[in-house]
Amino acid sequence: MPYSDPITPADRPGPTAERHHRTATPKRILMCAPRYFDVTYSINPWMHPEKPSDAGSALVQWERLRDLYRELGHTVELIEPIPGLPDMVFAANGATVVDGKVLAARFRHMERTAEGPAYLAWFREQGYTEVHWPEFINEGEGDYLLAGRRLLAGTGFRTDPRSHAEAQEFFGVPVTGLSLVDPRFYHLDTALAVLSDDDIMYFPEAFSAGSQAVLRELFPDAILATEADAEVFGLNAFCDGRHVLLPSTATHLSAQLGKRGYEPIGIDLPELLKAGGGAKCCTLELRG
Repeated sequence: MPYSDPITPADRPGPTAERHHRTATPKRILMCAPRYFDVTYSINPWMHPEKPSDAGSALVQWERLRDLYRELGHTVELIEPIPGLPDMVFAANGATVVDGKVLAARFRHMERTAEGPAYLAWFREQGYTEVHWPEFINEGEGDYLLAGRRLLAGTGFRTDPRSHAEAQEFFGVPVTGLSLVDPRFYHLDTALAVLSDDDIMYFPEAFSAGSQAVLRELFPDAILATEADAEVFGLNAFCDGRHVLLPSTATHLSAQLGKRGYEPIGIDLPELLKAGGGAKCCTLELRG
């Protein structure tokens, strides 16, 4: 029995969805159990240390996500969590991997700086040889999202814009910088999700006017999220080409995805949301 059932949009997919044939692609994913999860500091607007958090509940919710990935045919690798690093569960921030090449992460806030070397050590232990320790701050797939052969690169709150050129030189793929302007959406993966090589969904108001223009140029048919969708972390979603894992409360996005032929699947992580994280934050794709 699946841990999470597909979300049924209010209007079932009609002729528009039927024109889209969506195929799931098995992925290799790195995750980290929230064994030491807690909210003991505040580095984004979602974190309130004065409010109680529960590592046990976080672990149960995370296990549902892990098991759902396996049910969908994906391979899940695990990195051992480290005491004192409560945000290590957000594996997406640990690195960026393209064609088997690993760009390590350097974190902006002192509370998370030890995560970068921890993830880097895991990759080296697994035999990755093309590994780059960055000169400039970048927070991994939190701010780097691969769309086809282009990296969409966020900046404004965490990742240094100078790291964009560094990533382009290392990976050898075009990098398009996008400026975030709303502190609620401090990483790119809280404001934009890649669905396929040429299909994305995003919340326009999270971006500067110039970045909105760039997104319209690159993705004229993108799904546009409402503020209500963005506020429940509906854009912190993972897509395998067919299935889209996102909060069940992102109802507008779910309906739009259904019309495009995708299968939205509700997966809720309310405990991890207390630290500003969702399904995508917990998921680092190991490409190549």
